[in-house]
Amino acid sequence: MMNEVIFLGEEAPEGGYFGRALGESIYTEAETLEALRENVRDAVRCHFEPGKEPKIIRLHFVREEVMKE
Repeated sequence: MMNEVIFLGEEAPEGGYFGRALGESIYTEAETLEALRENVRDAVRCHFEPGKEPKIIRLHFVREEVMKE
């Protein structure tokens, strides 16, 4: 059984957010950050068999800013 799964969360260029798991084929998106958190939990429940879900879900959020001189 896996102890944890790590998601990389990012702002989508067209608005909203998306998250993808590192090392697993799990991807989800949402309009708000709170909805993304819930969608990540739901995606993990759907991906793993009951009783084999990771105990910890980490959502590592990345924010990129483009600055011009």
